Amino acid sequence: MPTVLPYVPQRITVHLGSPNSDAENVTVSFSDYVKNVASSEIYPTWDESALRANILAIVSFALNRVYTEFYRSRGYDYDITNSTAYDQYFVKGRSFFENVARLVDELFNDYLRRPGFVEPLAAKFCNGTTAICEGLSQWGSQNLAQQGYNSVEILESYYGDVEIVQNAPIQGITSSYPGTPLRRGTTGPGVVTVQVSLNRIGQNYPAIPKIPTVDGIFGVRTENAVRKFQEIFNLAPDGIVGPATWYALVRIYIAVTRLAELRSQGQRYYVNSWAHANPIRQGDTGIKVEHLQYMLSVLSAYIPEIPPLSIDGIFGSGTRSAVLAAQRRFGLPETGVVDAETWDEIYDQFSGIENTTLRDPSNFPYTQAVISQTAPRNRHARTSTITQFPGNDLRTGSQDPVRQEAVR
Repeated sequence: MPTVLPYVPQRITVHLGSPNSDAENVTVSFSDYVKNVASSEIYPTWDESALRANILAIVSFALNRVYTEFYRSRGYDYDITNSTAYDQYFVKGRSFFENVARLVDELFNDYLRRPGFVEPLAAKFCNGTTAICEGLSQWGSQNLAQQGYNSVEILESYYGDVEIVQNAPIQGITSSYPGTPLRRGTTGPGVVTVQVSLNRIGQNYPAIPKIPTVDGIFGVRTENAVRKFQEIFNLAPDGIVGPATWYALVRIYIAVTRLAELRSQGQRYYVNSWAHANPIRQGDTGIKVEHLQYMLSVLSAYIPEIPPLSIDGIFGSGTRSAVLAAQRRFGLPETGVVDAETWDEIYDQFSGIENTTLRDPSNFPYTQAVISQTAPRNRHARTSTITQFPGNDLRTGSQDPVRQEAVR
C-alpha cells in the first residue's frame, strides 16, 4: 500500500452527488465537514455518549476515504461524495447544532482503527430502523446510551475490538505518488511500497512473479513484476512506475485487501509481507507464523490428514506436524520447513476454500472482522484482535452501499 500515513486533512473536497454525476464540488475544512455530516445524520438531543460514538464513526469513515485515496486514485478530483449510497450525508451551506459542533471540535482529529493496524476504520453505519447494515446503528447507539453505555462501549458493541487514535496530526491532503517515476536503480521507501503491493496483489494474480526480498531496491525482479502487473491491467508494459501504474497499484491493493471496507484485511505497517525471503521453521515466531497457522487451521477443517493447531504465532511441534501433513498430502518434500514452494501450495489450497466457503462469516469467523449485525454484543464482552487474510474477492470500484438514506 502506498505510504499514505493516517492524518487529518485541513480541508476535504465533497462531491455533491454520486461518483459519476455532473455535480458541484465543495471544499470545506475537515472539522466543518464533520459538523455538517453529524448535524445531518444524527439528532442533537441524543445522549452525549451516542453523539460521541457517531461522530467518531463519521470521522473514521471520511479519513478512510482520504487514506485509501479511494476516489482520487480513480481519477476523480474530490475526496468523498455526499451520496448516502456510497458515503455520508453532507448538505451544502447548512447550519450546525451547537452541542454537536462543540463535540466535533474536541473529536475531529480522533479516529477508530483495529488494534495493530494502520488505516482508519471504514466505520459504516445506518439509521437502524428503515435500514440495517453491518456497522453501527444510529438509533441503536442512542438506545445503548440510554442504558448507560459509554461511547467506547457503544462502538465496540457494533465494530468489535477497536482503539481510538487521539490527536492525529493535521496537514493538507497530499498525493501518495512520490513525485518522480520509479525505475531500475531507484531505491527508497517508494520502492518498498511497490514491492509490498506487488507481492500482495500477486496472491490474487499468480502470473505476477514474487519479489523474494523486499529491500527497497528497484532491481530486475521488481521490474519484471511491474511489467507483468502492467500487462494484466492494460498499462504500457515499460517496467516503470509512473503515476498511472502507481495509482493502479493503489486501486488494486485497496481492492484485494478491502481496506476501504468494514471487513478489511487491515494494513499492518508492511509487517505482513508476502515475500519468501527466509524459510519458516520450528522455533520461529511472529506474524508470518500466525498467518501460516491460520491457513493450516482452515485446511485442517477440510482435510482430515492435517491436524488442527493453535494460532499463537509460535512454530512449535504442533505446527511442524501440520506442515509435514500438508507436505505429504500435496506431494511436497516432507521437511517440516515452510519454504516458498510449501507456502505457495498451502496458500493456493487455502485460497480455493476461502473464495468459495469463507464468504459466509458464520463458517469461519476468524477470517472476518468481528462485528454485530442487528443486535449489539454484551457490553462487557471483549473480542480478541482479529488478523484477516486475503481471499480472491477483487472488487475494484465496488458500489457496496455504505448506508441507506435515514428517515428524518
